[in-house]
Amino acid sequence: MKLEQAKGIIEAILFAAGREVKMQELMSALELSSEEIITLIEAMKQEYQKENRGLQIVNVAEGYQLCTKQEYYEYLYAILDKRNKPNLSQAALETLAIIAYNPRNYKSGD
Repeated sequence: MKLEQAKGIIEAILFAAGREVKMQELMSALELSSEEIITLIEAMKQEYQKENRGLQIVNVAEGYQLCTKQEYYEYLYAILDKRNKPNLSQAALETLAIIAYNPRNYKSGD
């Protein structure tokens, strides 16, 4: 397996998992030793830092995780905070409040 291909596979696994990926999982997927995985990941960490990218690989317990860099929190928060806000109009919210207050008038089949 070529070095760049192995890095791409590690990056894809860490991204898709969205969680800590254990060293054993990486070793199994790439059929490489822990030393080889560590060497690849350390090189990737340096590349992410050198290229001033928004992602980083962090060591978590017995594995690794791909995450965003702390210095970009303020930009992420502005986007991600919108997910928690309701997408209903004021009229829809008022209608739901009326139904919640007096639900027996709105049961189906009555």
